[in-house]
This record gives sequence, C-alpha cells and structure tokens, in this order.
Amino acid sequence: MKQLLEIDNLSVQFRTNKGSITAIQDVSLTIGVGETICLVGESGSGKSVTSKSVMRLIDYENGHISGGHIVLDGEDLTTLSQKDLRALRGKKMAMVFQEPMAAFDPVFTIGSQITEVITQHKQGNREQAWERAVYLLKRVGIPEPEIRMNQYPGELSGGMLQRAMIAMALTCSPQLLIADEPTTALDVTIQAQILHLLQELKEEFNMSILLITHDLGIAAEMADKVIVMYAGQIVEQASVSQLFARPHHPYTRGLLRSITTMDSDRSSRLFSIDGTIPHLSDLPTGCRFHPRCPFATERCVKDSPPLRFVNERLTACWYAEELVERADWQQYAGVVDTLENTKIDTKIDVKTNQRLYDVAEGQISTSETLFEVKGLSKFYPIGKGTFSRSKSYIRAVEDVSFSIKKGETFGLVGESGSGKSTLGRVLLQLEKATEGEVLFEGEDLSKLSSKGLQDVRREMQVIFQDPYGSVNPRWRVGDIIGEPFDIHESLSKTEKRAKVEDLLELVGLNRSVYDKFPHEFSGGQRQRIGIARAIALNPKFILADEAVSALDVSVQAQIVNLMQDLQKKLGLTYLFIAHGLNIVRHLSDRIGVMYLGKLVEIAPSEELFLHPAHPYTKGLLSSIPSTNPLHKRAWIEIEGEIPSPANPPSGCRFHTRCPAATAKCKEEQPELVPIREGHWTACHYPL
Repeated sequence: MKQLLEIDNLSVQFRTNKGSITAIQDVSLTIGVGETICLVGESGSGKSVTSKSVMRLIDYENGHISGGHIVLDGEDLTTLSQKDLRALRGKKMAMVFQEPMAAFDPVFTIGSQITEVITQHKQGNREQAWERAVYLLKRVGIPEPEIRMNQYPGELSGGMLQRAMIAMALTCSPQLLIADEPTTALDVTIQAQILHLLQELKEEFNMSILLITHDLGIAAEMADKVIVMYAGQIVEQASVSQLFARPHHPYTRGLLRSITTMDSDRSSRLFSIDGTIPHLSDLPTGCRFHPRCPFATERCVKDSPPLRFVNERLTACWYAEELVERADWQQYAGVVDTLENTKIDTKIDVKTNQRLYDVAEGQISTSETLFEVKGLSKFYPIGKGTFSRSKSYIRAVEDVSFSIKKGETFGLVGESGSGKSTLGRVLLQLEKATEGEVLFEGEDLSKLSSKGLQDVRREMQVIFQDPYGSVNPRWRVGDIIGEPFDIHESLSKTEKRAKVEDLLELVGLNRSVYDKFPHEFSGGQRQRIGIARAIALNPKFILADEAVSALDVSVQAQIVNLMQDLQKKLGLTYLFIAHGLNIVRHLSDRIGVMYLGKLVEIAPSEELFLHPAHPYTKGLLSSIPSTNPLHKRAWIEIEGEIPSPANPPSGCRFHTRCPAATAKCKEEQPELVPIREGHWTACHYPL
C-alpha cells in the first residue's frame, strides 16, 4: 500500500509561564492511501496534539515541533512556512473539529464560508464554487441545501452543523481528512449517520482518514488500524482485529475492559483503570503507565520500554510476550475473543440477568412510589407578552405521566431536543409546570410555599454534566461541598469541616483536598466533588443529568460504580438522563424513551434492550457502535433530525422519520399503553 502520511519520531513542545513542556514524544505512524487510522486514549494522552501537528495548527497555540518529521505525499510539512501550509490546508489535508460551532464564523453565512475555501484555492469562480457547495451539502445529507447556504451557523442544529463542516472539509477533495472527536457532542443517532457518511465519502473520494476518538466502539466500527496513546507516547499499534482480539499492552487491555457493551453483566461492577493519567509537567520515570499498571515491576519504574514488534504488532511493554500467555490475562483476551467464545453463554447470562431483574422489578413494584408525574406539560411562549394558547410556543414536554419508585434508578434517553433535561428541571421545581402535577411522596410540589419547597429541596439534589461550570471556581472545595450545610443547617466551622471531610472520603477523595480549588482536579475528580455536594444532606432523590457523558471510558466506569455504591449505602433514588445507552442499561432498573416532548416507551432495562417495541427505540439501539469489529450489527437509520418542538408533526410525532408510518400515524396520536407486564409503548403498531 502506498503511504500518504509518514510521521517519524515526532516531538512537540509548548511554551508555558513555567517553561516548556513536552506534549508528545517520539511519535511515529504511517497512513496508507484510502486507509483509516484511529488514535485512541484518555484525555491528555496527546491525540489532538498529534493531529494538530500534522496541520501545523500548534504554531498558533504556543507550540512547536522540537523533533522529527511529518511527510505528506512526499512533502515535509515541518520545513514549510505558514504561507505554504495555507496552500495545502483544505486542498491536500483538511480537518473536522469536535465543536463545529467554534470552527464556523457566526457572522458569515454557511454558503459564504464554504465557497471561500473553493475560491481561495482557485478551484473555480464564484458561480462554480456555489454549485460545488450546494452539491456537497446535499451529498452530506443536509435537506434543502440552497436554503441552508444562506443561513448562519446559529440557525443549524449540532448534527447539521457537523455535516456542513464535513462538506467544507471536502470542498477541494483533500487526500487526508483529520477528524478530531467528530461525534462526541452528538446524539447516538446523528453519530451513526456521521460515521456512515465518513465511510461512504472515504470510498467516494479515495481519502485517507486520521480519526481521533476516546470511544473504542467507534474505533471498532471505523478503523483499519488502531494506535493507542498514553501520556504523549504510543504504547500499542495494531490492526483493529488484532487489537480487539488480544491487546498486548496493559493500558490497552484496561481500556477494552472498561467498555460497557450490550452484553455486559449488569449485576457486576464496571471495570476501571485505577488512578488518572499523569500531568505532562509531572511525568513518572520509566514506563509512564507503571503507577496504574497491576503488572508493573522495578524495571518498569526505572526504564522506559521502546515501541517494538511483538506478535506482528507494535507495543511498548517490557513483558508483552509473557503477559499475553498468563492465565489472568487470558481471562480477558479481548472483545472479539470474548464474544466469539461465549455466544451461547451470553444468551444464558442475559436470560439469567432477566430473571434476576424480574425479581428486582417485583420488589420495586411493591415498594413505595417516590415521584408520581401526572399529565405533565411544559410550554415556553415564543415572543413577548402573556402566555395564551393562541400564541405560538415551544412544547418542550407535553402530557407526560410516569412514576419513580423508592430506591430505583429510572433511566431517561432520547435525542437532544426531546425534553429530557426540561422534564428533570420541572420535577425539581426549578421550572414551573404549565399543566399537570408532580407528586413527591404524595405531596403536590406546585402547591407548596417557598419555605415548604426549600424544606423539600434538601431531599432532591442534582449532579450536573459539567461540575466545573456549576460551581464558583473561586471557592475552595470545602466551601463548595459545605454550602448546603450553610443553607439548611447551623453548624460550627469545625463540625462543617468534619462532615465535608467525611463526604470527601465517601466519594473516594483525600480529606486533605478540602482547601484546594476546582481547577486543580481532573474531570473525574471534579465529578466526585459534585457528587459529594449532592449527597451532603443525605437526600432521597438525585437527578443525574448527563453526569458521565463528558468523561473518558475508564473514569466513566469509576463514577458509575461510585453512584451504585452510594445508592446501596444511602438508599438513593436516581433519575439518570444520558445519551450513552450502554451506561443507561447498566445503571437503570427501568428506562423511559422520550421523543419530541413525549414518552414513547417505558420498560425494565433488560426488557427494553432485548425487546424494543417502538421503532424509535429500535433505531436508537441499532445506532450504538458495535465493539466487535468482526460482527457489526445491522444499522437501522433514523433519517433526518428531530423536528422543532415549536411546530411538532400531527399524529404520532415520530411519523416523519419512521419507516413503518401509515396514514393512521400521520393523523392519530398513539396513547402510551401497556403491551406486556411493566412494558408500555406509544405506537399504533408495536414491534
């Protein structure tokens, strides 16, 4: 295979106030023509720095290449000036960023920004550029491209904006497309569409793709070859089937074990890698992974292992040959081996799990109800003036009824814009309902006085998606966690400190961090601080709104295990909102599926995944990337995007995207009715 990109012993440094730090060191990789390479690893491992170095975008971020070479189609990019590089960017190599809103200029239309790339590279006049841009927008699946050309970035949804960004990257038919976490912020359905689109475009344009991700499911779905990075170095490089069948580095093995799949045993704890990735300014000696490695020896502490050939792949571990032959390593050979060798057992396990959870469901159904939601609606008026039905308004939540039992975890899933977070806020009375009732232990929360509501609020707390954005960064950890005590209890400074330190210990943090600030912690540690604050007053109910979505797979597993431990110790009840369906399955007793403000299905967790009854639920489940590169599941595409809640479709709201819709679906709205014990769905033709 002809090589398109060759990176040889690349090292990159960044200038900081405290001197230079080395972000990546001695990174070497090649990408062949038409090949897809995935860079994987936790946040801080050096993936994005590697990709930005190829484009030489690090030059604008106080970074510089301190060693090595990057050769693209025979041309050494490390020796070129920025003027020469500008001629190559877009034409020979292009990049799709994680956050498209930050990549587009908000004051120029989508069309003007795409056509500018074409005219800048002299690929045609304005008229030809316009025609090419319209064709590309249509090719990436954007409806009514002529209209979208005249719209501004703020007028497009996240999925549409990501498609527009891919169209802009393809304007000059680049040989290399770099995609840096292109689907992280997207719903599972849009993610599946974007990944399939990239596969199609790769074949159509004969492109090579360098894909950066921390989702190993995406790597299994997309990659020809996978490169695993840790703390600025490559620790393993193998074909996708080699890597998933038998990882050779303890870090790779840890990442694969941290994956929650559709077949994971829900009754067992999630595996997580101990500790956190080291900071670049404080790297350990020897092998950089040794402080977190269960197989580390004195040699690992002293000497750094080179990247070398072992069993037809590259790995940087002193003991790779011996480790892969050990019995305790073989217990987890890899995702492929596990699924290949235990197909029958998996089915038995699933049924056993089902029986276990049937018993659990029986216990829950006889216990008390904590939340009872009856006919709940939340509308937001559009424009000024008082609210009235004759005005237009956004139907964020409409006529939703369900209950949450004491001690259970109720999962809530659906695409962005389906009303999940709004429903959670109305439950906690952070927003007032337009219609309907929210009963907490039989008491209607809307009828409580301000004092009564404050008393009830101590029983209901929130864990946010971004704990850093939800606290005052100038406060110390002790003040952040201790604030609920200041509001609801009268404690002396000594008593408050003792209680906060106990809470820190309970969530797995050291008591000594009391006087530190939030910015001194990693994402996972900050989430633990958020959890400690939420459980400070020993509440009965916690709303976890995308509480693990922004975390790496291993850190995600740590937080999920912590939440389950606390639930058992403190008797907590959770409403768990997320778009990571495998995590929802693992954590939840029952799951509700929302679409455009309405609940379309409610079922016990295992029942929902085994027997989805609504076409929307089935589409969501089929969109989850398979973690077995040899057995990719059939993908049921949910076409288009979720309609505007300001103008929902008539009849069944899903009919505009449903492959099985009939005239009845367009005219008549289906009711949420039971189809099996504990399983409800709102569909005229349940599956």
